[in-house]
Amino acid sequence: MTDFSLIETLLWQPGEGFIRLRLHLARLSRSARRLGFPQPIEAAAKLDEAVAGADGPLRIRLTFDAQGRIEVTRAAFVPLALDATWTVRLAETRLNSADRLLRIKTTRRAVYEAARAEYRPDEADEVMLLNERGEVCEGTITSIFLDDGTGIMRTPPISCGLLAGVLRTELICGRKARVGRITLADLDAGTLYIGNSLRGLIRANLVRS
Repeated sequence: MTDFSLIETLLWQPGEGFIRLRLHLARLSRSARRLGFPQPIEAAAKLDEAVAGADGPLRIRLTFDAQGRIEVTRAAFVPLALDATWTVRLAETRLNSADRLLRIKTTRRAVYEAARAEYRPDEADEVMLLNERGEVCEGTITSIFLDDGTGIMRTPPISCGLLAGVLRTELICGRKARVGRITLADLDAGTLYIGNSLRGLIRANLVRS
C-alpha cells in the first residue's frame, strides 16, 4: 500500500527555529525506510524554505510520498494558555493493534476521523481511542500520558496500536515518561495528560458519558 503520504507537523518559533526538528526528521527517515519509500534528503531544506521571512509562530505541515515528493504548507500558530485543560471523551471506534501502519504518521486517517466525528467540537477537545482489548492507545491527534504518582508518567506501548509520537519519544528519552499499558481503571487513579510536538503537554479531563 502506497496510496498515502507520510506527515510531519512541526512548530516553528522566531528565535528558536523548528522545535524538536531532529526527532521529526529522524522519524520521517525511519518511516520512509520501513515503507520502502526513498529517503527524504531534501526535507530540511524544504522546511527552511517554508519559514523564510516569517516573524511569528508557525504550524508547518510536511508530506512525503512514495515517489519522493515533498510538500510543505504553513499557517499561523496560536499556542495554548499554560493552564489550559482539554476535555477528552472516549470513542466507540477501536484501533486494531495488529495494524502496523498505526505506528507511522500518515495521511491514512479514516479511523481517527471516525472517532473525532463521534463528538461535536463543543463536546470534546480531543477523543481517546482504545484497541480491541480495551487498552488505552492514543488520541486522534495526541499521545496519552498518565501521572500515576510514581514520578514518571506512563504512556502506552507502541504494540497496543499507536503512533510513535515525537513528544512521546522526547519524554521517554528524557526519563520523564516510561512505557506501560494503561487501562480505563488506571485513568481513574491518576492524572491524565495528552500532547503532541506542536502543542506540548496538556492537562486533560476525561469525561465518560
